[in-house]
Formats: sequence, structure tokens, C-alpha cells
Amino acid sequence: MVRSKLTGLKKAAILLMALGPSLSAKILRHFSESDIERISLEIANTTKVEISEMEEVLEEFMLVNQAQKYVLDGGLEYAKKLLEETLGTQKAHEIIKKLREASQIKPFMFARKTDPKQLSNIIAHEHPQTIALILSYLDPQQASQILSDLPEEQQAGIAQRIATMERTSPEVLREVERVLEARLSSVAQQDYAVAGGIGTLVDILNNVDRGTEKLILEELELEHPKLVDEIRKRLFIFEDVIGLDNASIQRIIREVDQKDLAMALKGSSDEVRERIFRNISKRAAEMLQEDIEFMGPVRLRDVEEAQQRIVSIVRRLDEAGEIIISRGGEDAIII
Repeated sequence: MVRSKLTGLKKAAILLMALGPSLSAKILRHFSESDIERISLEIANTTKVEISEMEEVLEEFMLVNQAQKYVLDGGLEYAKKLLEETLGTQKAHEIIKKLREASQIKPFMFARKTDPKQLSNIIAHEHPQTIALILSYLDPQQASQILSDLPEEQQAGIAQRIATMERTSPEVLREVERVLEARLSSVAQQDYAVAGGIGTLVDILNNVDRGTEKLILEELELEHPKLVDEIRKRLFIFEDVIGLDNASIQRIIREVDQKDLAMALKGSSDEVRERIFRNISKRAAEMLQEDIEFMGPVRLRDVEEAQQRIVSIVRRLDEAGEIIISRGGEDAIII
């Protein structure tokens, strides 16, 4: 087949047109506003698509998608080998190149399927800066588990380095990948990207247990109070419910399991309890108080887990725009 010279934007438009409006709408949600605008404009300006062009785009999409799966299953070299056996050296090279250009091959991708406990054992004795670099490139949930498993005396220092990290040179990144690759007997994926920063640390802290989060923030606050202030502005903890407006609290309560609410309030301050009780009916407040008293002594861990589940609901509603969490600065201005 003779390949046309379609631009990446044109290919994206053709692919979405082929997939149909329902699926395309779900895919577009993952793009930036500017990209959505550009793709939508291209779709609007595309009045005719040749069958050969449609087939070409769909074939390329399937090949790149399959290659990405190979990379996740066994690493870049594994993907190249399978593609070469299936498509030949030249075509395999083209597909791998497309993956690189699309930034789908990320640093430490080979480590993302590794068990967090195994990974924490492997990197525990590395320099805190090296550990911070690795965690910055991992999925936040995986990174949070690893951070929780590391010795407590290391956690705050690593968190501080994640928050203040900006760019890492490709040479350093490749060397750290090479060492970790050797220890995991896997293949490192090479790329250059921005990682770290306060946003990355907040994502990680949002996934750790409250005990670990509290320890890290308290340790950081001793030497980096300004950094902790900035982190707290972006974090929402259960006690912060007292700062929410009544409508937001009522919306949250409708989503929360009543057993979780009772358990969470069992270990909360009187101020938080009062704030919740003021936003439910008198009868509901009496029943909730009875539930709290009926459960008797409870484990701190159970209380913290219930509070964390509620915080997850709060953050989900905030991201969906159904409630507003004021984080200071411009975010605190409501008009």
C-alpha cells in the first residue's frame, strides 16, 4: 500500500470520525482544551475521507496500540523483537519511533508493573535524591505505597526532594534507569520529561495513609514551613470539612456510606462533628450519634481509613466541579 502524507492532526481527526461520536467524546476528554479545539476544527473541515486513508489510519492505530502493549509486557527491546518478527525491521523501527514521538515510552515504565514492596526494598538504600527521582516518574498510587514502606526517617527528606525537584538531565535519568534496570532484570525506557514538584508530591500524599501523610508533613514543617504551607493549600484532609460551605457538606454526606461517616466522626474533633450535625436533620443527627456511641472503642487505623474514603469522595466531587474546596490564593475567590 502506498502511504499518504497525512499529518498527525489529520490522522487524529480521521480516527475519531471512524470511532464514532460516543467513543470519540470519551477520548477527547483526555486532551487539553487547545488540542480539543484543533482536532475539532480539523474534523469540521474534513468533508471527505478516502477509504485508503481510513484504512491506513486504523492500521497504524492498531499497530501502535499493539506495540505499546508489547512495551508494557516486556520492555522496549521485547517490543522491537516481536514487531521485527511480525512486520520486519523497517516497519518495526517506524512504530517504535512513533511511540517515542508520542511520548508513550516514559522513564521507568518497566518499573510500573513491579510490586511496590519489591521496589521499595530495592531502592531503600539509594540516596534520597535518587529515590525521589524514581518515585516522581511512577504512578502516584504506586509511589505512595513505596513511600509508606520506606523507613520513617527517610520519608520526609524524600518528600521534600520530590516537591523541590524541577528538571533532571537525560544523562542522570538514563544512569538511574540503567542501575534500576539491572536490579529488576528488565529493560529501561529512555525519555526526557519534567517530573517532581509540589503537584507530584500532593498526588502521592493524596494516596498514602493518613499516618504517613501526617508524619511527612510534621517532619517537613520543622525545616521547610513555607513548603508545607504550600502543600497544605493543595491537600484536603478530613478535618478541613469545617471550612466547606453548607451546600458542599450536604452534597458530600449524600455520597458517603453512613457507617464510614460514623467511624470517621468517632475519631474527629467536636468542631468537625458539630459541622456535620448542623447539615443533617435532627433525627439523622440523633441516629448518627447513636451509631457513634454504639460502636464503642475502635482502632485508630479503622478511623483513618474511613476518613480517607470520605476524603477521596470530597476530592472526586471537587474535581467534578460539584463542590468547591478553597485552597487559598486565587482559588479562594468565589464570584
